[in-house]
Amino acid sequence: MSYNISNRRRFLKVIGAGVAALGLSPIRSLAKSAQRKPNILFILMDDMGWKDVGFMGSDFYETPQIDRLAREGIVFTQAYANAPNCAPTRACIMSGQYTPRHGVYTVGNSARGNAKHRKLIPIENNTILASTYTTLAEAMKSAGYSTFHGGKWHLGEGPETGPEGQGFDVNIGGCHKGSPPGGYFAPWKAPRLESAPQGSHLCDYITDHALSFIAENKDKPFFLYLPFYDVHTPLQAKKKLIEKYRRKKEQNEAKGIAAQHDHPTYAAMVENTDANIGRVLNKLDELDLVQDTVVVFFSDNGGYGGATNMQPLRGCKGMLYEGGIREPMVVRWPGKVAAGRKCAAPVISIDFYPTFLEIAGASKSTNQVLDGVSLMPLLLNAGGLSREAIFWHFPCYLQNIPKGYRQDSHDGRWRTSPCSVVRKGDWKLLEFFEDGSLELYNLKNDIGERKNLVNEKPGKAKELHALLKQWRESINAPAPTEKNPQYKPL
Repeated sequence: MSYNISNRRRFLKVIGAGVAALGLSPIRSLAKSAQRKPNILFILMDDMGWKDVGFMGSDFYETPQIDRLAREGIVFTQAYANAPNCAPTRACIMSGQYTPRHGVYTVGNSARGNAKHRKLIPIENNTILASTYTTLAEAMKSAGYSTFHGGKWHLGEGPETGPEGQGFDVNIGGCHKGSPPGGYFAPWKAPRLESAPQGSHLCDYITDHALSFIAENKDKPFFLYLPFYDVHTPLQAKKKLIEKYRRKKEQNEAKGIAAQHDHPTYAAMVENTDANIGRVLNKLDELDLVQDTVVVFFSDNGGYGGATNMQPLRGCKGMLYEGGIREPMVVRWPGKVAAGRKCAAPVISIDFYPTFLEIAGASKSTNQVLDGVSLMPLLLNAGGLSREAIFWHFPCYLQNIPKGYRQDSHDGRWRTSPCSVVRKGDWKLLEFFEDGSLELYNLKNDIGERKNLVNEKPGKAKELHALLKQWRESINAPAPTEKNPQYKPL
């Protein structure tokens, strides 16, 4: 038999099929993997709630591409953001540190809302992640990775504190704004965005650049960070998709179906982002990069209460109850992470930094503390995590409780007043600084945080409160104590 190109291709195909049947990677992928570090694709949604995707049970939003990731990877059912709103979570991801270390506690001013309703003077907030931190992107660059940022940054701007100054080779759309400047349709009013045809969609545009970056870096390791602006307000979407979900809502109502989710514009935003995620996944398929790429899907805080619903979780974006901080999370890593698994271990967004360092074989900065732990034992199904608890510290005020969520707040006036939180095992304790009150919940039995057990379980409350205070002392977390002279009791 003559050994021509056609025969060689058939031979390799047969051998590859045989290797795959044994549960191994094809020969070509094995050779490639031996020559390079894994790529990392980190997709960070903005304001997407825990149940806003199909694989977590949405009965209205359609997310076939994200659901594909869930089938092909591991789903974390108790994954948490470090804060109930966007900027602090992003600062924690980029620094690998809890909020008291970098001081980015909230968005904008920490003294938000009506002054006469604030009992305390909140702790001053940093709005920019200082350039002195070794960011996750800088650590990846030091490990030999090409780096791309596409979407929302919200931690500074320019050559020092913008994405281009914090370790990213390419920055598309990242600035200090918390929502898409000018909206989702071109022309945009934001730096780092080139001109685009009138009416172009921002998510589509960012994805176009991400696809080009993948193609240009297909032969070397890359860190592709896609913190999409979607699905943050303003609620804007393509007209055809909005109309599709309007009809779907009408059909549900005609059939007497009471769907948990029913906002047509928000649903259209979710689907369009899902489609763009599919474009990125298809590019990995096209370039034979699937085996070489770790894909992570996550969100920065709970869903916007004015458009979506986190039930059975209590609360929404801006609250330290589960609905404000528990996130949908998937990790896909073919050949390393078994497909179709679910993991109920509590994890938090500061864990991404040490996890990515381990994946990349990179060393952490010797002068920077990392508060998170690597998730590799969970990803490889090789054991649990060696930590006692996870914590939140939010010494600020957030106003504007969305309709329907007022009963979910602590006192009916604030989404969040200054507080700290600890979760240990199935137990979660919240301490509110205005009056020193405590709330204790067993999340295994009460995922909706409806029964405060602080009086029924005083020993457990005392244990967790002591742990929380000890953590605050160890990390120098400032708690507000100064009375607000403008406060007027109801």
